[in-house]
Amino acid sequence: MEEVDKILIHSLRQAGTAVPPEVQSVRELSPELVVEAAVRCLRAVRPSLGAPLSPRLPPGISARFRLASELAAACQELGFGGDVGYQTFLYSSEHDTRRLLLFLVEKLPRDEGERGAEPPGKSGALLRAIGARIREQLGTPWVPPLCRTPSLQRLQGTAHLQPFTTCPLVLPQSGGPPELQEYFGGAAPPVPAQPPRSGQSPPALLETHAAQLGARHEWEAELGGPGLAPRLPPQDPQVLLQQIQAAAETLQPPEDPEEGSRAAALEAALAGLEAELERCRGRLRGAQLSLSQVEAEVQQGQGALGGLQDSLRLRARALELLPDAQNNLAKLQLVVESSSRRIVSLAGQWERHRGPLLAEYRQLRALRDSAQRESSRRLAETRALLQRSRAAAEEARRKESLHGQLVAELAALPRDVSRAVYTQRILEIVGNIRKQKEEIGKILEDTRALQKEINALVGKLERTFSVTDELLFKDAKRDEVVRKAYKYLAALHENCAQLIRTIEDTGTIQREIRDLEEQIEGETSAKLPASLERILSDCRALREENALLAARARHA
Repeated sequence: MEEVDKILIHSLRQAGTAVPPEVQSVRELSPELVVEAAVRCLRAVRPSLGAPLSPRLPPGISARFRLASELAAACQELGFGGDVGYQTFLYSSEHDTRRLLLFLVEKLPRDEGERGAEPPGKSGALLRAIGARIREQLGTPWVPPLCRTPSLQRLQGTAHLQPFTTCPLVLPQSGGPPELQEYFGGAAPPVPAQPPRSGQSPPALLETHAAQLGARHEWEAELGGPGLAPRLPPQDPQVLLQQIQAAAETLQPPEDPEEGSRAAALEAALAGLEAELERCRGRLRGAQLSLSQVEAEVQQGQGALGGLQDSLRLRARALELLPDAQNNLAKLQLVVESSSRRIVSLAGQWERHRGPLLAEYRQLRALRDSAQRESSRRLAETRALLQRSRAAAEEARRKESLHGQLVAELAALPRDVSRAVYTQRILEIVGNIRKQKEEIGKILEDTRALQKEINALVGKLERTFSVTDELLFKDAKRDEVVRKAYKYLAALHENCAQLIRTIEDTGTIQREIRDLEEQIEGETSAKLPASLERILSDCRALREENALLAARARHA
């Protein structure tokens, strides 16, 4: 967005807005500059809308709101489709400001002189070609790199270039041993089938051919050098190696002194030939290194020559345009401004295209987050249901055990007790429980109403403080009395918050006190010592019965 902001600010300066030179992006535009730019553009696009508006932002708050609201209405009447209001000019974000200014700059009238007559000759053809190329590139929509065709890759860059990868090749040779010729005739694979990938065949052939040419030139240069001809005849290295092999094959174990001396002489000659061959290889490597250096220097010279040729062509074109420099500069400026406005227009189109996509992306992300939250909630509910089912099963087992125990106790109870008495007692207990539930429900309703009233008062208090804080903060920078009032308001708000927290803590402590008192009353009314005495007596009686039963079992 930096280039778009620069072009946008340049267009605003051309429209008459006094944008300082240090401002280079929309983020640095102040509300005063945004209002001035909007008014200047409105006056240039439709004078009837911009003439009644002032390009200077007034100092009063009400006057600022009035001017910003009128500007928003004028932009809507001009056809701006986005959300615009007084906040767009006074408290706007960078994105909203850029959208609004792009819309206004795109609406600016274009000069008729942009499409004037082009200069004749080569300069006119060059300008036409440049214009056609620019129109082609500007008319081509942007495509992600992975979706580009080869033509788009060449046009928009990031083309998939193949690296220059080679591999060694085995080429057939004439002459040599019969085994080698037999290998080249039937066993050796064809040259195109030797590289592991089909794309490596041309680089491998080029490299092999270059190596052969370099070796041939270096060998010819070495043979023509001083001092080498008397020692090494000008022949092919393959023939030399064959001679060395033949000399090695003639080395046989000596049968007499003459044969031994002849073998020693042959060995000495072979050693000399091998040393000479090694020296030739060293010279060959040195020549290859020199050749590489010379090639690098030639490439560097060609690059410098190309730069000089480009500079010469540029100067020749400048000399062609020099006789009519003013007109050519004016036309070039018109072309540049047209391209800039075209870029601004494209940026505006991109913003309009980006808005729905961004909204759709946010909507899809919200749906994804909602689905994730729903799945997490269902997973938590499933786990809670599983825990409750386990707890219910445990409770069922406990109740079954208790039911069996109660059935046994019921069988042991005497049958002369009236059932109506138990039924009456049960009905009385149910009635008491119903009354307690009704009283608890009333208390809960009163508590909810009280909590709702407290929440409403707290929200009203926070909104009142926010509005008062905003009003006092705006005037606190200019008035000392308002500044003191703002400090007192902040202190009052903090003290009130602390007082509310204290009251809440006091209520919490009082509830805890009541709970503790109820627990104390329950423990006191439970008569734990008596209960413990009864439990101990029952335990002793149970032990005695067990002992009696054990004695009867032993006697039986």
